[in-house]
Amino acid sequence: MALEDAPRHVKLAVDLIFLLESNDMPADEVLKALKIVEQDFKEKLERETSENNNA
Repeated sequence: MALEDAPRHVKLAVDLIFLLESNDMPADEVLKALKIVEQDFKEKLERETSENNNA
């Protein structure tokens, strides 16, 4: 599968990997940061879901 045909989340993952590797980020720091990002977006998803259920 070519990247241009990949789902949006796969394209985003490739972009994020490129960004992090281009900045020579240590793997342990990247993983710690990704945990924070994951938690933030989980909370955002919960808010959006709650708002949609209340609409």
